[in-house]
Amino acid sequence: MPRTPISLICTDAITRVGLVSQLRPRPEVLLLDDAEADQAEVTLVVCDSVNEPTLRTLRALRRRRTVPALVLVVTHVDDAGLVTAAEHGVAGIVRRCDADADRLVTVIRAAAAGDGSLPPDLLGRLLQQVGALHRDVLTPRGLTVTGLRDREIEILRLLADGFDTADIATKLSYSPRTIKNTLHDITNRFHLRNRCHAVAYALRNGLI
Repeated sequence: MPRTPISLICTDAITRVGLVSQLRPRPEVLLLDDAEADQAEVTLVVCDSVNEPTLRTLRALRRRRTVPALVLVVTHVDDAGLVTAAEHGVAGIVRRCDADADRLVTVIRAAAAGDGSLPPDLLGRLLQQVGALHRDVLTPRGLTVTGLRDREIEILRLLADGFDTADIATKLSYSPRTIKNTLHDITNRFHLRNRCHAVAYALRNGLI
């Protein structure tokens, strides 16, 4: 089994010693020194809460040339912090009280594989927050969590089904100019080359 290179960010010296003693002997992971941290596939960030210093650390990690998967080892996380952590690219969260070697290695391996990992109660809370966002903020504005408006999704679906601009305009009761402007906006917003690329992107990412 290949070892996953990991780095550790922890300002609490006692906690750091404890985590190092748990992780360094494990054959599944390779704990890098600070000088080698930019080679890590996964970075563990240890914090008390998702506060501004934690967010500054996450933003700095996201600016690296090679961005590691991010795992938080946190004492407490409220609903706002949970959503903010997700927005900052955190792939896994482990409560400090649950952070034994086996749990840490499981979450690290999942993050390295591109999978997310949350305690079950936090997953439920995150889903509730996403649902509330969709219901209270996005839906009243005609938006979806994909970043596309309902009209844009319908246009891309019809385009994927082979309809041209005039056909789409007729089906949706819009002018052809509106359809062209909408597709132009989509390609610009998602940095796509053309309509075919827009359809391929939408299909590949499950947007339609």
